[in-house]
Amino acid sequence: MAISTADIKKLRGMTNAGILDCKKALQETDGDMDKAVEYLREKGIASAEKKAGRTAAQGLVSFKEEGNLAVVVEVNSETDFVAKNDNFKEVVDNIANHILSQRPESVESALEQPLLGEGKKVQEYLKESIAKIGENISLRRFEIFEKEDGDVFGTYLHMGGNIGVLTLLEGGDEESAKNIAMHIAAANPSYLNRDEVPSEDIEKEKEVLKNQALGEGKPEHIVEKIVEGRIDKFYSLNCLIEQEYVRDTDMTVGELLEEKEAQLKAFVRYEVGEGIEVEEEDFAKEVMSEVNK
Repeated sequence: MAISTADIKKLRGMTNAGILDCKKALQETDGDMDKAVEYLREKGIASAEKKAGRTAAQGLVSFKEEGNLAVVVEVNSETDFVAKNDNFKEVVDNIANHILSQRPESVESALEQPLLGEGKKVQEYLKESIAKIGENISLRRFEIFEKEDGDVFGTYLHMGGNIGVLTLLEGGDEESAKNIAMHIAAANPSYLNRDEVPSEDIEKEKEVLKNQALGEGKPEHIVEKIVEGRIDKFYSLNCLIEQEYVRDTDMTVGELLEEKEAQLKAFVRYEVGEGIEVEEEDFAKEVMSEVNK
């Protein structure tokens, strides 16, 4: 049967599918609009299942805050292009709102929850978003902070959401909390203070420093003292409290906190895609595979 332009336009408005896909759906369902919507949904979800196995190492970090709760979330896409897309940003926003309102214990439990407490599960919502956007999308990780009434949150996004930092201060003010978040984004500390450094990490570092000192020809009887001096440098580079404050290198972050009569209770720093192993792809081969479909 003949399919009108008006029907194609209507179906496209309902599903956001491509023009040719809408035309084919109407042809396959004899112009039945409801069946055409279901046809596109089934095709889209089937396609999304395949895309869900592809590596997603781009994306965005996002924050949400309400009352004494704050969350930081990383949602991944396959390409930076999609990460800048308004549809993807809407997905990230909805996921962040869900984490804030439903407070899941893990990514796995979040995916099984109804989105925002009602309707379809988060996992189904992501599948539908994959079908709509055309790339794999995944909720990678999140952190939930809860503060006391006298505490303050600080947030900082760098490079449009490529790096995000959330801080929680006891005392101080929001400006200080944000400034420390900016420092963390730039300096990327591994630990809050010396007490957080695992003893095995220190032993490994001492062994490296000892071998370095011996390799430099230092006398063996003074190597231990040299190592102790250099381990302090390790702490100053890797422990937030001992790092030079990036906005004023004459003081450490710890000294800044003392000046503001504040204590940093916790922080989290997310950098999009960090630690994800990305496979090298043959672009020409990928293009030909699409052409030959």
